Amino acid sequence: MKKLLMLGGSYFQVPAIKKAKEMGYYVITCDYLEDNPGHQFADESYNVSTTDKEAVLHLADSLQIDGIVCYAADSGAPTVAYVAEKLGLPSHPYKSVELLTNKEKFREFQKENGFNIPRAKGYHTLEEAKADFHTFNMPVMIKPVDSSGSKGVSKIDSIELLEEKVKNALSFSRVKRFIIEEYIENFGPHVGGDGFSVDGKLVFRCLSNEYFSIDRINPFVSVFASWPYMMPEHIHNKIHDEIQRVLDLLNMKTGAYNFDIRVDNNENVYLIEIAPRNGGDWNPHAIKYATGIDTLKYTIKAALGEDCSDLTMIEPTGFWASYVLNSQNSGIFKGIEIQEDFKNNNLVEYELVVQPGDDISALTGAHDKVGIMILKFSSTEEMLDKVDNMTNWVKIIIEEPLFTNNK
Repeated sequence: MKKLLMLGGSYFQVPAIKKAKEMGYYVITCDYLEDNPGHQFADESYNVSTTDKEAVLHLADSLQIDGIVCYAADSGAPTVAYVAEKLGLPSHPYKSVELLTNKEKFREFQKENGFNIPRAKGYHTLEEAKADFHTFNMPVMIKPVDSSGSKGVSKIDSIELLEEKVKNALSFSRVKRFIIEEYIENFGPHVGGDGFSVDGKLVFRCLSNEYFSIDRINPFVSVFASWPYMMPEHIHNKIHDEIQRVLDLLNMKTGAYNFDIRVDNNENVYLIEIAPRNGGDWNPHAIKYATGIDTLKYTIKAALGEDCSDLTMIEPTGFWASYVLNSQNSGIFKGIEIQEDFKNNNLVEYELVVQPGDDISALTGAHDKVGIMILKFSSTEEMLDKVDNMTNWVKIIIEEPLFTNNK
């Protein structure tokens, strides 16, 4: 029986752990939280941080594993590639994964290779950023170079807010570094979704329309992803070609990707991020409903060096969405109320990550989610209407609010 080391045992990594067990593999999990729920589904678990490359390498070597994977988390992706490269296991090149998971390094790579990019620069200190701030066109984005899930991300249009937002960004950066980059206006919806390459070729992609938490404390947290992507076919093809060019230049191999992309009014494609992992927030789950393709299965096969050549491009059918259940206020969670017609006609399934009585926070990043829903619709029009009015259909019930967002 092949041994698979899976980095992370959080709630949203449980589907990957269960899938690997279902596929007949011996599953070993590790992370720094012994009580994470995923560990109970594994054959073995170890209290080793997923970001400690040397410690994970030592563990993997001692266990004589056949593959290593980190599902839906940027933090462990460089560790996976590092360990796999050292032990001769299947993976992408370590240097390429390290570049893709660092926003500053990715921008430098894009600039060197002629990709469309916003003007961007990385900094360690507020003083460095202040000295350059006048050279940027407003508004600008402030981002930790190494975070995911929109944690620590802000948009500002004056230097007065710089200190506050830099402090916030640095609080989410392991390497204590941030970037400033000019904001790109969208033509059409923001682009998300997942893809998969086999031997470096992007054989499958399922782009999504991303909607953000504009009425929340952090308006850059994605709360909705819907399928199919609504832009014309030539935009799909332009995006596909730009992604493929990245994969070619970085000598990527076989594995999953999560996309964060913008298209401007001149139809220029800006690859904001290409994360070398499956998407979070049940992206693979929704994509399976929309296309029938189980990208999670292929991720596990790829980690173990198994044949993925049967994976082909399948376009979505129907109208699907994933929704991040979230609260506008902090307080004590009591439950959710779902309108009956919505439950009967649109709700496919959902799970909560909190229990009644738990403290919950107002949404500032993907880590503040209350749960996830998979939804279906009869048309684009119905989907857009209900996306815009979700609080009419689903309500988060809390008591003793600690903070109210009055924006």
